[in-house]
Amino acid sequence: DFYCVKWIRWKGQRTPVVTQSENGPCPLLAIMNVLLLQWKASGACRGSGGVSGGALPTSRGWCPPSSGRSQVKLPPQKEVITAEELMAHLGNCILATQPRDTSEGLQLNFQQNISDTMTVLPKLSTGLDVNVRFTGVSDFEYTPECIVFDLLNIPLYHGWLVDPQSPEQVQAVGKLSYNQLVEKIITCKQASDSSLVSEGKVRAPGPRSLRGHPQPRHAPAVPAGLVAEQFLESTASQLTFHGLCELTARAREGELGVFFRNNHFSTMVKHKGHLYLLVTDQGFLQEEGVVWESLHSVDGDSCFCDTDFHLSHAPGEAGAAAAPPDHRLQQRQVDQDFMVALSLQQGPELPSVLSDLELARQLQHEEYQQHHPHPHPHPHPHPAPPQPLPAQAGGRPAGERRQRQRPDLDCTLL
Repeated sequence: DFYCVKWIRWKGQRTPVVTQSENGPCPLLAIMNVLLLQWKASGACRGSGGVSGGALPTSRGWCPPSSGRSQVKLPPQKEVITAEELMAHLGNCILATQPRDTSEGLQLNFQQNISDTMTVLPKLSTGLDVNVRFTGVSDFEYTPECIVFDLLNIPLYHGWLVDPQSPEQVQAVGKLSYNQLVEKIITCKQASDSSLVSEGKVRAPGPRSLRGHPQPRHAPAVPAGLVAEQFLESTASQLTFHGLCELTARAREGELGVFFRNNHFSTMVKHKGHLYLLVTDQGFLQEEGVVWESLHSVDGDSCFCDTDFHLSHAPGEAGAAAAPPDHRLQQRQVDQDFMVALSLQQGPELPSVLSDLELARQLQHEEYQQHHPHPHPHPHPHPAPPQPLPAQAGGRPAGERRQRQRPDLDCTLL
């Protein structure tokens, strides 16, 4: 696979970022773009915040202190890079995380982590199997895929959280991961007993009267499986308002990380209290003013920003401003469709050639009126075309105007 390189001005220096032609998971690009931007952002080769020495905090615990990372640098004329080259750069960065401590335990642990990472690396160009938990923006079920982020000290975030103000959802979802929650929903659906309650257990039979009839009891609670399913359906965007608030509060100022949503990995940064995602769509390769996309809404409403996080306009917006507004185009199309339909309806009464000619003249006249609302003061050097609709200002329907011309048209044919 080949990826185009986009050069931007980041922290005052010319910096490369890798773009992709198709929208997909590709965590490799998200991780590499963090590494490419980190060196310029922190001026160091260790950590997104310039941490040096000591244990490195991660989203799932603590990693041993490393001896430093190799800096990722691309030639200034680099325009295209292959997946193999990206893997080579990433491998060098991972190997450079070897801990300074030479104790046998840490070295064995590092070797095991490296072994697990090498198994995961081929998946980076296609997609990683990450399993979110709905309790925190950094909560994921630990899988071998997560070791890459831990070794490189790159925070991995998501925004798919349960609203604490919804106790039913909190109880139904609990601390389950996404996969566990799906299994719970399937189990509840397969259960034949309708007395399944929020904990997913079968309720004991209720007390019976002396005649054997069940005594009335309180209305059963909504099954946990149904509540969990409703939660997944209502948050299909995998970003909730509570999750966005927690994500904004949890991320550190100036921190570069990876944001996971809808099976897509994006490079994320926090700038002046706001979150931004790196624009890696190859369609913006030549757009210097489109570098970041704001993350401030759960419904996809966002704004493009330049490398300094100043608001920029989407490509082609300036040209679109000079064109007629959309509502004028839509109205013109409606008028044209109406006249075509009316012409077809009255087709048997008038010759088709004359009907088309009249229709063309009418459309030409309306277009002229829209572009020239006031007549030009100087006479036209050529004879003016006949105006078949002198009563247009009266607001008569197009069908009536065409009927009034019918005798003249008939005479012309004779």
